[in-house]
Amino acid sequence: MAFVFYCFLQVLVSWDTNAAQSFCLPGCTCSEESFGRSLQCMSMSLGKIPGNFPEELKQVRIENSPLFELPQGFFANMSTLEYLWLNFNNITVIHLGALEDLPELRELRLEGNKLRSVPWTAFRTTPLLQVLDLKHNRIDALPELALQFLANLTYLDISSNRLTVVSKGVFLNWPVYQKRQQHGYGAEILSSMVLALHNNPWLCDCRLRGLVQFVKSIGLPFILVNSYLICQGPVSKAGQLLHETELGVCMKPNISTPSANITIQVGKNGTLQCLAQASPSPSIAWKYPLSTWREFDVLASSIAEDTILSQLVIPAAHLIDSGNYTCMAFNSIGRSSLVISLYIQPAQAMPGLHSFSISSEGSAYVDLRVIKQTVHGIVLEWLTVANIPEEQWFTLYIESDEAFRKKAIHIGPGINTYAVDDLLPATKYKACLSLRSQPPGQGQCVVFMTGKDSGGLEGRERLLHVTVVLCAVLLALPVGAYVWAAQRPYNCSEWCLCCDSLHRKTLRCPQARPQCKDSSFKDLPAVYEDGEGHRVMEGIEEIEKESSS
Repeated sequence: MAFVFYCFLQVLVSWDTNAAQSFCLPGCTCSEESFGRSLQCMSMSLGKIPGNFPEELKQVRIENSPLFELPQGFFANMSTLEYLWLNFNNITVIHLGALEDLPELRELRLEGNKLRSVPWTAFRTTPLLQVLDLKHNRIDALPELALQFLANLTYLDISSNRLTVVSKGVFLNWPVYQKRQQHGYGAEILSSMVLALHNNPWLCDCRLRGLVQFVKSIGLPFILVNSYLICQGPVSKAGQLLHETELGVCMKPNISTPSANITIQVGKNGTLQCLAQASPSPSIAWKYPLSTWREFDVLASSIAEDTILSQLVIPAAHLIDSGNYTCMAFNSIGRSSLVISLYIQPAQAMPGLHSFSISSEGSAYVDLRVIKQTVHGIVLEWLTVANIPEEQWFTLYIESDEAFRKKAIHIGPGINTYAVDDLLPATKYKACLSLRSQPPGQGQCVVFMTGKDSGGLEGRERLLHVTVVLCAVLLALPVGAYVWAAQRPYNCSEWCLCCDSLHRKTLRCPQARPQCKDSSFKDLPAVYEDGEGHRVMEGIEEIEKESSS
């Protein structure tokens, strides 16, 4: 009797297993576990999560599959799901409503994916979530209110990501959210909170000061998986342990300069200096007149851990460079600016040279540049500044030694662009601009080269292609065709096609040369390039010699 009962149980188990397998996805494995029905899909070519999941699943495990996103609505029939494992896939995006149909979800594992960010407000619809595993992703930010909808969370793993800075408020508010979830606002918290933060490229500056204090004083209910958090930057703190690092208070940039008023003689080099002290380390930028036309080099060097010296180098100063130069420093805390006044002193005039034209021309500034370039044309743009009371005409010179071309174009006042569209391709040109008819000075010219014209090359390729096709056709014709053709008069085109294959000794052209009344034969040498036309005439003479002998 006992043996019969045992056999009956085996039949029931087998029937249940087959029933579970019959409702499983192709290529996946379904089973009945102690907690409920489970689905496992390993190393499958899934482009997206299937939409026809079996009902009443408790666990879904899809790993090593090319999943790229968690879209909205794909868990619509899985309201009973409690464990969702999606490790080692290629998930890059989690849509905001991806988890809205999983109210019973307690465990979400997304290890080894390509997530750069997480929509933390999406956990509003998963209030029972206890385990969140996000290690080995590419997450680089953790908002201060990230855990506000995870009141029952007891395990958070964000190790091996790209976090550099995290506010201590993220974790200090974690137990506060749990208290709000419990009945009796001031009740004791019984559950522990396991946290993993290691293997992230921590930037140990003032922004991590709160996290350092949190790690130093950590205790129940928090349990840190690995307390040895290592600094990766700045260079002065690289390799140090986070909890052993002393970090100062954050402050916005404080800017100073050795001299706020600088005078430079025209034609000389000058340097403007700006010293910025801030924590975290600031970034510095310069703003000055005509910055789009006059781009100066900026040199930055670190004087101390939180102090940077920025130098703006002005080569061969011109009168146009006079003005106010603003040094701007900024970091995550704030920004500051400082104005430096620059005066360019004119060169001393030589005795006897007091004419108006010379002085005005000497004080003129011309900046010429190419803004558009084609095969046969170019568009020039220029900026001119001169101490001249009235409006002046300009003269644009365009010349080329290769094209043996030189011309002067007179341009009226108020115009700062000019287009030239009759240039030769692949040719080097020089363009210069000056006031009136005066010759251009140094720095008032630009050298450019037009593009290559591919039209001629394409024409040669087409001609070669046609010639190859014709030769192939001639070789494919039987010898009888040539005998038949020799018995009737040739027109010029047919005779020429025959003689075109003279270099092949197996072919023969008719002895009598046709009388050409049209111009087809005369035009034949024009089809050939690079001096190939003379080969036809040489072939004709060879045929005549062979026929006479």
